[in-house]
Amino acid sequence: MIASSREETLSSATTGPKISSWTMGAMVIWRWTGYNALIHLAAMQTIPRERYEAARTDGANGFQLFRHITVPALRPVIIFTVVISTIQGLQLFAEPLLFDPTPGGVTGGSDRQFQTLTVYLYEQGFRQFDFGYASTIAWVMFLVIVIASAVNHLITRRIRSSR
Repeated sequence: MIASSREETLSSATTGPKISSWTMGAMVIWRWTGYNALIHLAAMQTIPRERYEAARTDGANGFQLFRHITVPALRPVIIFTVVISTIQGLQLFAEPLLFDPTPGGVTGGSDRQFQTLTVYLYEQGFRQFDFGYASTIAWVMFLVIVIASAVNHLITRRIRSSR
C-alpha cells in the first residue's frame, strides 16, 4: 500500500499542470543553456580587449561597455543562437514524451499540453498511419526552418554591411 501511494504521489506531481509546465521548462533550459553559453563565451573571447580599454579610458562604466561594445560584437551570435534554439524548439521530441501518462504513448502529456510539432508529426504518421498528412507536417516544418534560416542570413548580412 505504501508503494501505490508513493506512485500516485509521483504521478500527480509529474502530471499536474503547474508542476509539469515548470518541469518541462527546466528540462529544456537545462538541455540548451550549456550549448548557448559555450557559443556566447567563445564569441566574447574574440572581442579585442583594446576596445574595452579604450572605452574605459574614455570613462565608460560597465553597463556602457556591455551596451556599446559587447552586445554589438555579439549580435550575429545572438541571432544565430536564437535561430538554432527556435529550430531545436520545433524539433523537440523526447522531453514531451516523458510526460505521457501511458507507457509508449505519444500525446505529449495527459492533455496534450506539451505536444510539439514533431510529436504531432510522429503521432499522425506512426500511430494514426496517415502518412500523407505527416509528410505535409514535415514539409511545413522544413519550410518554417528554411524561412527562419533565411531571415537569420539576411539580418546577419545587414549587420555586417552596416559596420
